[in-house]
Amino acid sequence: MKWLDEAVADGTTSTGGHPSRSAVFEAVREDRAGPVARRLLQLTGAEPASVRREALELLRGLVHGADAWEAAAQAAHARLADEDEGVRRRAADVLVRSGRADLALVALRELTDPVVRTALTGLVLPEAAEELRDDSLAAVRFLARLSLLGDARSAEWPALDAALLADAEEAAPYVPWIGERWAGGLYRLDREAQTYALARHLLGKGRPIVLQQVGVQLARRACQGWRAAPVELLPHLVPHIALPGGDDAVRTALISEAAVREHAALLAGTEVTPHPKRRRWTRGTSRIHDSRAAAAHLATRPIGIARLSRAPEIFGPLLDAGPLTFRQAAQLYNLTFSWPNAMQASCAPLWFRHAGASSLPRLLGLLVRQLDDQAHGEAFMESLAKLGRHALPAVPDLERLIDRRKRIPVNEPSLDAEMVTDELLLAAAVRARRRILEDASSVD
Repeated sequence: MKWLDEAVADGTTSTGGHPSRSAVFEAVREDRAGPVARRLLQLTGAEPASVRREALELLRGLVHGADAWEAAAQAAHARLADEDEGVRRRAADVLVRSGRADLALVALRELTDPVVRTALTGLVLPEAAEELRDDSLAAVRFLARLSLLGDARSAEWPALDAALLADAEEAAPYVPWIGERWAGGLYRLDREAQTYALARHLLGKGRPIVLQQVGVQLARRACQGWRAAPVELLPHLVPHIALPGGDDAVRTALISEAAVREHAALLAGTEVTPHPKRRRWTRGTSRIHDSRAAAAHLATRPIGIARLSRAPEIFGPLLDAGPLTFRQAAQLYNLTFSWPNAMQASCAPLWFRHAGASSLPRLLGLLVRQLDDQAHGEAFMESLAKLGRHALPAVPDLERLIDRRKRIPVNEPSLDAEMVTDELLLAAAVRARRRILEDASSVD
């Protein structure tokens, strides 16, 4: 297996797309008991250390807990006490990915390396949390107690909070993203006020820098989870903008329009590149002014139409000119009620113009069900706004969205992107409510 030995030794197997790397992955995935797999496992104990590191790095990409590879887990376990720190770290990661909690727990009891022991701790939690809560290593204790906090009674929170805070400074160098993990644990318990208080404490003047860095991470994660967090925590983040991650945390907080308004004076002169915001939903601006042209356009489309570009610009002139024909009304009905998408939002006010008050309960029921939709929620709220006072029964639904403490759960590529989506939906709900109430008051 000379080619494999040479490829691992010169590091080409770490190069994405390199033929040697592809060959290793293809061969091992095809047969974990084959010659390539067996040789790769042997190389995890070979000299020099760079070869062991490279072999374990390959195993890290090949091991998955849901599809256990016992031989790889055993090979990693054998290198946990290696003289080379890079080997130990990679071995711990392979063992964690393998899902072998039993081997990890044995290693935790035997080893002293803080990096390895911390990495392995996550694999044995929450089952071993009680055993590890008083471990000799602060990072292990921290992770164990954070796990225990998730299931603890509220009466137990103060003691666990104090223990976590006492270990945070010593644990931070070994626990990746410790502040985010801490904030996540508090978020799951809905302990909003406690999270803000803890962030202010960690970010306090004179605190050790390592604790301030933890505070930056925790505050940023709080902003991503709770709507009030940016307003509460931005003044405490700005003084730490030069810390690692500080500018990112401030940028996250500035996604909040409320925080920007509230702290405009504080932000004067602060140089932070704003987070890119998705363009707010808008309808097309072109318009077919001639009802005859609109009718001719619709005549070329089937009755069972589900999508129509510029539907408001086409049906608007027809409704202005007089009642829709039976065929046109059938087309508009299908556009409004057939598929849950932005087309419904565009067409709902048009159907109301055609069908009148009797259609309102069904239309409102359709629209309010999708106010928090990450793709089309803004469009549905714009549709409610166009209905004006007729949408008054939907105001409580808008207010439930507006009054949320936690951000709307959506599925975006990052937590910041999810925060942007929530802020856009919140702003759309506020605009819709204002326009509905203004129209209602103008009639009164």
